[in-house]
Amino acid sequence: MKTAFSAHRFLILGITLSVIGVTGALGQGAKNAHFVPVPHGVKQKLQGVISTRENDTFKMRDPGGAETIVMVTPGTKVSTHNKIGGKDPYPVTYLMRGLRVQVQGVGDANGNLVAEWVRFNEKDLRNAQAVEDTNELAEDNAARIAEAESTAKKLAAQIEETQALAQAANAKAEAAQRTADSAFKDAAMANARINGLDSYDLVKTIPVLFAPGSSVLNAAGKKALDEAAGWAKGEKEKGNTNGWLVQVVGFADTTGNTAKNRTLSANRAKTVIDYLVLKYNIDLRRLVQPYGYGDSKPIVSNKTAAGRAQNRRVEVRILQNKGIANTVSN
Repeated sequence: MKTAFSAHRFLILGITLSVIGVTGALGQGAKNAHFVPVPHGVKQKLQGVISTRENDTFKMRDPGGAETIVMVTPGTKVSTHNKIGGKDPYPVTYLMRGLRVQVQGVGDANGNLVAEWVRFNEKDLRNAQAVEDTNELAEDNAARIAEAESTAKKLAAQIEETQALAQAANAKAEAAQRTADSAFKDAAMANARINGLDSYDLVKTIPVLFAPGSSVLNAAGKKALDEAAGWAKGEKEKGNTNGWLVQVVGFADTTGNTAKNRTLSANRAKTVIDYLVLKYNIDLRRLVQPYGYGDSKPIVSNKTAAGRAQNRRVEVRILQNKGIANTVSN
């Protein structure tokens, strides 16, 4: 029985290390972290990883551990690096812990860097968002695993004592065995939830249609999003939104060339996200990075005007994480 408990503990520990390993890169250089002031009035361009974020400031750490406090003002421009089609602007809310950024600004009297602009790579943004989501899940899993470890240790001690006093306390040994079986069942359920963190169920798809060549929301599109937001609010009040994520994907008809349609579909997806965030204050951590498929995934034929109208769309997909919602089968 002790061997079974030990194997169980090593299984849980291995799962924990694999989840926590996702965030390990952020800690590199933390032991050597030291504040490096920016000379007053001097313009500097620096790059590193955001180690902490608080209100309108964040700390940026380079690989050698040098930390700079960056001040974000209303005039600070946040965007991607230069690329074909120009830089994509982003709200300051996208500046999160773990994001690799490049900053240009001027030092103030306190040695802080007042940012003129902050730029980053979209791939690094997706990685930082994944790390942030993983950190939250890891904390929840770590608490559950710690509780299971504590229970397992107590049960192991009870079983050893029961074996020593088996002849005099047979009834007590049977009760301990029943408790052990229950603990193993709980641990199996916890492992199933951890394994389900990469699995999702599609809860609902909300289509939003656009005019030809346009990425502007019309009245019908806003109505569809408003109705979807009202429905989601009702589901939240019922307690049904645990583990929800929102995936926004844009599409286009075959009018125009492929490259133009891909950009148009991406702009449509961003327009929908902007509307949901600005009007309904959706938690950015619940938003999957938007994507535009262009004209590559029509739902009906593009040979008719009616078909092309259906293909000029954005799909807002509500996904539910099986691990968080505890809908994984044992």
